[in-house]
Amino acid sequence: MGNSKEQIDRQIELRPPSATDGAAVSRLISHCPPLDTNSMYCNLLQCTHFSSTSVAAIENDKLVGFISCHVIPERKNTLFIWQVAVCDKARGQGLASRMLKHILDRSLCEEVNYLETTITESNQASWSLFKSLAKKLNSELNTSVMFDCDKHFSGEHDTELLARIGPFNYHTVE
Repeated sequence: MGNSKEQIDRQIELRPPSATDGAAVSRLISHCPPLDTNSMYCNLLQCTHFSSTSVAAIENDKLVGFISCHVIPERKNTLFIWQVAVCDKARGQGLASRMLKHILDRSLCEEVNYLETTITESNQASWSLFKSLAKKLNSELNTSVMFDCDKHFSGEHDTELLARIGPFNYHTVE
């Protein structure tokens, strides 16, 4: 019969990542196309320098989800979500939304009333997640080009659209 959603939620621990998660983060992201892979060193920095605004989802001592993000230094009210990765077996259970909520619940995010990320036009899973999140936050999702295929990527990567949700007051949203 399989596990119920409540049982699965209890089995997955959400916590800030640490340096020992870096290699597992690299492996997870490499198994989550269309996410861009980063160097393992970059993932180690995400797990250390940005641990206070990132999250690792652990099930049975295995990384099953990871979100890297940071508060934009010039705009303390904006959380930029770099990557959302969930392994195949943990998809479809609301883990990505749960991880984002876990980050927003942290005291470091008390002033956050905008979320930003970039998404390629073809990444329907990410569009679904962020449209759903905008709805839950009773806010609009606005888009614009952030990094153009030709102008910024020399034609080697799809255009990255900036998805901006806000303003919202997370701590008053149920």
